[in-house]
Amino acid sequence: MLTLASLQSFIALPIIYIFSLDFRKRERIEVSPRRKKILSSRIVGDHSNCYQRPKTMKDNDDKYEKAERGSTKILPKTALLILLCGLSFYLGGLYCGKNKLQVNDVAKAGSSLDVVDNSPQVKSVSFPECSSDYQDYTPCTDPRKWKKYGTHRLTFMERHCPPVFDRKQCLVPPPNGYKSPIRWPKSKNECWYRNVPYDWINKQKSNQHWLKKEGDKFHFPGGGTMFPNGVSAYVDLMQDLIPEMKDGTIRTAIDTGCGVASWGGDLLDRGILTVSLAPRDNHEAQVQFALERGIPAILGIISTQRGVYLLEVHRILRPGGFWVLSGPPVNYENRWKGWDTTVEAQRSNYEKLQDLLTSMCFKMYAKKDDIAVWQKSSDNTCYNKLSNDPDAYPPKCDDSLEPDSAWYTPIRPCVVVPSPKLRKTGLESTPKWPQRLHATPERISDVPGGNGGLFKRDGSKWKARAKHYKKLLPAFGSDKIRNVMDMNTAYGGLAAALVDDPLWVMNVVSSYAANTLPVVFDRGLIGTYHDWCEAFSTYPRTYDLLHVDGLFTSESQRCEMKYVMLEMDRILRPNGYAIIRESSYFVDNIASVAKGLRWSCRKEQTESESENEKLLICQKKLWFLENKVTTAKYRFFVLLQSQEGV
Repeated sequence: MLTLASLQSFIALPIIYIFSLDFRKRERIEVSPRRKKILSSRIVGDHSNCYQRPKTMKDNDDKYEKAERGSTKILPKTALLILLCGLSFYLGGLYCGKNKLQVNDVAKAGSSLDVVDNSPQVKSVSFPECSSDYQDYTPCTDPRKWKKYGTHRLTFMERHCPPVFDRKQCLVPPPNGYKSPIRWPKSKNECWYRNVPYDWINKQKSNQHWLKKEGDKFHFPGGGTMFPNGVSAYVDLMQDLIPEMKDGTIRTAIDTGCGVASWGGDLLDRGILTVSLAPRDNHEAQVQFALERGIPAILGIISTQRGVYLLEVHRILRPGGFWVLSGPPVNYENRWKGWDTTVEAQRSNYEKLQDLLTSMCFKMYAKKDDIAVWQKSSDNTCYNKLSNDPDAYPPKCDDSLEPDSAWYTPIRPCVVVPSPKLRKTGLESTPKWPQRLHATPERISDVPGGNGGLFKRDGSKWKARAKHYKKLLPAFGSDKIRNVMDMNTAYGGLAAALVDDPLWVMNVVSSYAANTLPVVFDRGLIGTYHDWCEAFSTYPRTYDLLHVDGLFTSESQRCEMKYVMLEMDRILRPNGYAIIRESSYFVDNIASVAKGLRWSCRKEQTESESENEKLLICQKKLWFLENKVTTAKYRFFVLLQSQEGV
């Protein structure tokens, strides 16, 4: 198995972009602030027009006056007319409620708008439980659909999300016997068997000491394909080869082909935040095991989307960053007999690998036993040669390729050259951890409106918010909560405010929002792009807490609330929590949907006690299929949809 440890991140867009490896290109859609203001104004106008019917109401008033002056014989006609007018008014209200656009979050926009307080019309929808064979359902990487897609370069393992008409509208059940996960740090070494009841990987990899089933638990001895006798000695050797792993120079890493994430788990103890990447394949549930242990991981494969393997490694690495390879053809002189090959073939493979890496501006940094380390060039001299050589392979990418684009972006067989205008994003120029967490990143200037002052204010804001959250939810910051997702972050402010707590945060930046993910990476945090109109690349029951900050307000015209919250329910662990920060306009409707998901929620004030936004503190309940509850008892409310969204 090829094990990759890409230490640190790429200059244009750091480390985690390869996690969003997909099968189609998605163009970014941005709406200017002026356009947003026009949309908001239009709402008020449309809303008013729905109810202003002056001519009709005046005619009705004239008739009422004539009726009062006339005989009481016409009273039945008057009553009928009033009834018809009232019915017309009611139907008009329903029609307008269905077709009006949603207002922006006025608190986020920093403006005050007089918005009519009129909640959207809702209806009750019955919601069933999924059958037991959906307990490990991953909608966009569903093995049931693999036959529909090609086998070239394992394309079928990439993201293929179901169309709207084929989406599951049911609650994903836990396995029978599911228990609340073992708490960190004990969870790094063991987990409940019934939570991840997979036997194939245990039988196939027990000789490499990936994991071992004992009684009602899986134990993780710390072995792996290239370190069957323990990961700690393997990482010790790696640190000897790369001293930058010891002094805070290297903060983030990615492990491809991660097994059960023992390498990433060991690095967490050494102050290096590692994300483990693996596809859903015949190894069953590598990523689910990692997350059950409390180690960052995500489903993904380097294939046709942003994925000629070494070119993708080059793209995501920060200048001066390291690529570590353990496995064939490294140490072929001593290992070739066990690889079912010849020494000549492995020597040829190693020489070709060396030549290719040299042509991509890598240099050999260190090599010992089964580990070889290459370092990406930190200056542009090498890349200038690519520009001047028309026969260079791989060639330099032209200016039409956006280096940060990673969400449904097809592969391009070319080398992405670091931008010469960015002088402080190389490894040697980046502040060491933990100073880099609060140092203003150079790339914030690439964010519209971004600057150092805004960055500092954002940090102060999230410190206050995190403190308030902990008052409302005492479990937040304790060992009860380990895996956290900030579903629509800007600069990773919440993650930074929680850095001293026994948890980690997956920062998610909307693929339709401003590109702030480079700032997240430059701070020494981890994250990924995502479009919440689709399912996230993870297994069910993998996060202890989900945080939402205005997601429904910002995405309401694209994504249906029902599907977003069903996805939240899928990835949230039973007894896990959700902190939903939303405009007052949406909060009650979100609470109604949450009730249908069998969550218990309470409404709370924000730290500023703003009238424009509220907090929902929710907890998901644990339930089992054998204790089947009539679905009629659990109903949720869905906003009536218009052609333009919620």
